[in-house]
Amino acid sequence: MTIEKVINNNVVTAIDESNEEVVLMGKGIGFQAKSGEIIPQNKVEKKFVLSGKAEIGKFEEVVSSIPLEHLDVCIEIINYATNILGKRLSSSIYISLTDHINFALERYKTGIIFDNPLAQEVKSFYRSEYLVGEYAVRMIESKLSVQLPSDEAASIAMHFVNAEYNTGMSDTMQITTIIREVLCMVEHGLNVKLDDSEMHCARFIAHLKFMALRMVHEEQIMQQEEEYNNMVISLYPEAYFIANEIARYTKEKYNYTMKIDELVNMTIHIRRIQKNIEKG
Repeated sequence: MTIEKVINNNVVTAIDESNEEVVLMGKGIGFQAKSGEIIPQNKVEKKFVLSGKAEIGKFEEVVSSIPLEHLDVCIEIINYATNILGKRLSSSIYISLTDHINFALERYKTGIIFDNPLAQEVKSFYRSEYLVGEYAVRMIESKLSVQLPSDEAASIAMHFVNAEYNTGMSDTMQITTIIREVLCMVEHGLNVKLDDSEMHCARFIAHLKFMALRMVHEEQIMQQEEEYNNMVISLYPEAYFIANEIARYTKEKYNYTMKIDELVNMTIHIRRIQKNIEKG
């Protein structure tokens, strides 16, 4: 591999054997190095790919002024998350998470603490990502001797949600808020407190994630058979009524028109929850 650009003493960009631009990390890998030089393999400790020149430029900006140990911890957390979550993560996670954790550490030094207003929702709706966030907080304490507030687990988790859905933080916060609001409406309609660890509720939350994602991206689901839709509406009028109330709310607040197919899918999920309540 040949050096493309030296970012700092420990980080360079390079052209690999596949003629792809990559980011390489290693202690002293960039010290007195020049563009075009061959990099000894024994100097490369970490290698990863970012998506194009723009992302590499943003990454350079983020890492050029942060301690190597901060970057090391972030890369370890991302590697752990990749294995645990088993999902394709946007390469932007290297930029967003590194920037977030470095900023959190800077805030810690100055005694500034931010609460995450959606911490409980993140813990409930994105359990795997939240567990990664908890792991990250423990690793930061172990590696950097900094005990960040517990809310940081949720904040870190949200960066991984962004990377999974390829959304920005504002969209992820809106998606999370929509899920919470819809669950509250179902609880009110069924006069019950939902348990998000129960299977039917967990499935409903998964459905709401993708519904909310479609809302922020202004997409619709595939069209279903009219006969099927009419049958569901006829069989489950109470669940359909609640779904209609949710549709009215999302139209008023988010200007999202829920088509009949979405309404029917919502009705089915609400009916499953209702049936489970009736059993228990």
